[in-house]
Amino acid sequence: MTTIIGIKTTEGVVLASDKRASKGFFIGSKIVQKISKIDDTLAIAIAGQLSDAEHLIKVTAAERKLIELRRGFPLSVKESSRLIANLAYSGLKNYQPYYVELLVAGVDTSGSHVNVADMSGAITNEDYAASGSGAPIAYGVLESLYHFDSTNDEAKEIAKKAVAAAMERDPGSGNGIDVLVIPKLVAAERVVL
Repeated sequence: MTTIIGIKTTEGVVLASDKRASKGFFIGSKIVQKISKIDDTLAIAIAGQLSDAEHLIKVTAAERKLIELRRGFPLSVKESSRLIANLAYSGLKNYQPYYVELLVAGVDTSGSHVNVADMSGAITNEDYAASGSGAPIAYGVLESLYHFDSTNDEAKEIAKKAVAAAMERDPGSGNGIDVLVIPKLVAAERVVL
């Protein structure tokens, strides 16, 4: 029970989330970080079971680094999304599913990307996405305010409004809003170095 948002912009990507971790009707924590920055070009927002998500993110970050070291250049956002989706699918295939839905967002040489990955290993690329119990409410805000040529600052405000709307109506979302912005400039600098 949560609300996470990902928005692709002309300048990069924006991720936002609430801070509440709930266990049924009990609020387990009011300060949970649901957005994990993998590096300067990639971040993952999590909805679902926190322990499963943290495990997947740690393994993905380590595998991603190993692959980069072996081949000598960084993984694209699509490749990183496929990596985490494959890990999630391996759990499902072994009858030990990871109860998570992830928004994998980042920038690379081909642009900005927001990918939705779930426990089945499926990946979809979206201009904007929401997940968690507050997603139906957040989508109403996203669909009314998002436009294709949004800047990072505009998307940041849209994401805050979407999470705030979800927090008003969804008991699983609340206790503040976290926002992370990844600018395209970072991907260009990384390639030049």
